[in-house]
Amino acid sequence: MNLNPIVLSIPIFFLLIGIELAVERFTHRKLYRLPDTLSNLSCGITSQLSGLFLKVLAIGVYEVIYSNFAFFELERNWVYWVVLFLLVDFAYYWAHRKSHEINLFWGGHVVHHQSEDYNLSVALRQSSFQVVWTFAFNLPLALLGFKTLDFALISALNTLYQFWIHTETIKKLGFLEYFLNTPSHHRVHHGRDPKYIDKNHAGSLIIWDKMFGTFQAEEEKPTYGITKPINSWNAVWANFSHYSEMGKDLKRIEKWSDKIKYLFKKPGWLPESLGGYRTVPEVNKAAYKKYETPAPLSLNYYVLFQYALCLIGTGLFLFKQENFLMGEKIFFTIIISIVVVNCGVLFENKPWVRWAEWFRIIAYSFLLIAFTFIYFWPSIFIGVAIVYLIISGTWFYSIQKNAQYQTA
Repeated sequence: MNLNPIVLSIPIFFLLIGIELAVERFTHRKLYRLPDTLSNLSCGITSQLSGLFLKVLAIGVYEVIYSNFAFFELERNWVYWVVLFLLVDFAYYWAHRKSHEINLFWGGHVVHHQSEDYNLSVALRQSSFQVVWTFAFNLPLALLGFKTLDFALISALNTLYQFWIHTETIKKLGFLEYFLNTPSHHRVHHGRDPKYIDKNHAGSLIIWDKMFGTFQAEEEKPTYGITKPINSWNAVWANFSHYSEMGKDLKRIEKWSDKIKYLFKKPGWLPESLGGYRTVPEVNKAAYKKYETPAPLSLNYYVLFQYALCLIGTGLFLFKQENFLMGEKIFFTIIISIVVVNCGVLFENKPWVRWAEWFRIIAYSFLLIAFTFIYFWPSIFIGVAIVYLIISGTWFYSIQKNAQYQTA
């Protein structure tokens, strides 16, 4: 049974997103855009899927250090839990801060900042590879003797805390602003305005930013996103886009010493021969426009239908993943990833996604029939596959015939 608190909290996440959508409706505010929201959720899905394979770094290495090299045998009591909470949050602050200050690490964190909106769905927009760069920040806790499962629990709770602070519907919270990370503080963190860049790295407690000089109070409303917008709804590309840009820069840099510096300097750094550090540009709020990809209503409903099925399938897979072999996990990860990529790129109206979606509709229908025989599922799933093929194929064909959905 999967006891991952993050996975177990998924129903609560969607309930709270639903409440925020109701607030949007009643207050007549524009908090959500469908392509952006689905892109955020897709990054959350790909993050959970990659976590199936990378948890050996997050938990496995920690357990090895704890089991073999722990300095102390700590007794569980209230002091133990308080200290563990503080140290987990302290380690998170430094891991998070360095994810902004080291170019290589930023590539593993930038995904979370790509959305130009700010709502609860943004909290679920997580990187698939950030753990590669940040897991080592927690290893001192293993050396001190904090048990692996206790660390995993507090770390997960620290992550869960940060869900509710991704909202514009909650303003400043009085005295809580002095010591807690709040929606106001975290809105600053997601701002791309020069005064807000690399501020408020806190997890649960804002005290670390105040102690180490990275605190900035919210003043004017932030402009959200990154300084060079990704301009794509593709969740897989979101995880590789920064490294693609790094590859282009590395080709331009001649000296090997500068190439190494480039990896570990702040994002925006270049050697003097290429112009030096690229400063954060001011945001022209009057002229600024978010990335938009207008689409016919029929396409919105079609993508929502496919995405709802994907969410159901992903949820079942994550809850049951311990029953699958490694090869099966890889296979289902690829299947799910193709769905979220297509759902995003359909909004971009890229020519290739038409053929990719037709292939997916047909292939997935036959795969469901094959799985019915391989895993001895009830025969009703054969009927489900046929119905899915007919509905999806007919629906997508009608969308393609729609004059509003022209080839890009």
